[in-house]
Amino acid sequence: MCEYFVKADPKQYEQKSRTVRIHGVLTSIRLENMAWDILAEMAEEEGCTTNALISKFHDEILAHRGEVPNFASFLRVTCMRYLRRGMIELEKQLQSTDALDSPLPGNVSAFERFTPSMAEVLHS
Repeated sequence: MCEYFVKADPKQYEQKSRTVRIHGVLTSIRLENMAWDILAEMAEEEGCTTNALISKFHDEILAHRGEVPNFASFLRVTCMRYLRRGMIELEKQLQSTDALDSPLPGNVSAFERFTPSMAEVLHS
């Protein structure tokens, strides 16, 4: 099991700082490249930019919690929850007999078909 993880491309876990504008204030956020890639995927799914998605997350966590003590960690956990939720949904579909009997349409991957919307991720 460990072999799979230790063979990961080091570029995936290298950190990169990006400047994001939140309510007119430039903020530097440092995340691993893989986290940036997942956020970009989530933003594309929502039809917005990565910066707009991050700003939306900031607004919603601030409204929900009243403070944002470690926003970078929040973003990392959000990425993990996004992937985990997609895999749980995929597993549920694969366990049902309907999913086993019906082929996936066109070129849509199983993961894309069962990935939750941003609204579901935010409100779980």
